[in-house]
Amino acid sequence: MRSLNRLKWLHAFEAAARHGSFTGAAEELGVTPAAVGQLVRSLEEWVGHPLLHRTRSGKERLSLVAEAKEALQDITAGLDSLEQGLNKLRGARARAVVVITASQVLMMNWLMERLNRFSEQHDSIDLRLNVTEKLTDVLHGEADVGIRCGPGNWPGLQSTWLMDEEAVIVCSPQLLGGVTEADWLSKQKLIFDDTPHPGADFPTWERILANIGVPASQQNGLHINSTSAVILAALSGRGVAVVRKALVQQLIEHGQLRQLFPQHKWPLRWSYFIVRSERSTRRPEVSLFHDWLVADVGATIK
Repeated sequence: MRSLNRLKWLHAFEAAARHGSFTGAAEELGVTPAAVGQLVRSLEEWVGHPLLHRTRSGKERLSLVAEAKEALQDITAGLDSLEQGLNKLRGARARAVVVITASQVLMMNWLMERLNRFSEQHDSIDLRLNVTEKLTDVLHGEADVGIRCGPGNWPGLQSTWLMDEEAVIVCSPQLLGGVTEADWLSKQKLIFDDTPHPGADFPTWERILANIGVPASQQNGLHINSTSAVILAALSGRGVAVVRKALVQQLIEHGQLRQLFPQHKWPLRWSYFIVRSERSTRRPEVSLFHDWLVADVGATIK
């Protein structure tokens, strides 16, 4: 005989283990942290031993005991199967949802057009966007997939390479009065992107000016600590900026920005990746979106 109480216990335990806290699990389940804690304790009393190590560091943090790690995989798979069964009962009225996270500038200037194409081809899947400049916690379920630019080695996540990246020089067409030459650049205001790019080998203006042949003493500039604000400053004609190409490719193609000195290349050590957790890989709709995006980007860069 099955017990629905045990199902509630398992649901709370799986969420608490995944989030590493009763607070995170409570936000997902729509109950209080105390209620999650009581459900987990009921499960622990039933099995006869603790399932989670409790430590305190601000919020109560949780980690699995050794005996529970293998069992959690089966419990998670069982809950996923139950969800799939419920969707089958709903039939055609059931809609799959994929939550995608990316930065605002990447979403608007690179990803949105692709998401529209995906939705046209797969109208039974709803896409929800989590637009943020911080690294959303894909590992613990805040999003199903993330599009990230970096070295590709995010702990606990599966990363699939999408494309390489490079830095380019851009400005508004209104700044260009004639032929773009090194002497012209020496007279322009430079926009400095002070956003951290650790390990990316993002070129400094000093290095770029040296490559092009502009005196290194040229430092007339505007410092901004947000890449999206750097692009906005360039669009408004405030100066000449160095940015990641994928973030401005659409603006260049539409004539809103002009790429300068395209004969000079500054490849980055960062690339673009689509990332997902092991749990999300078991959901067919997430795998479908993952494979579609990899193929779509691959067809674009060939």
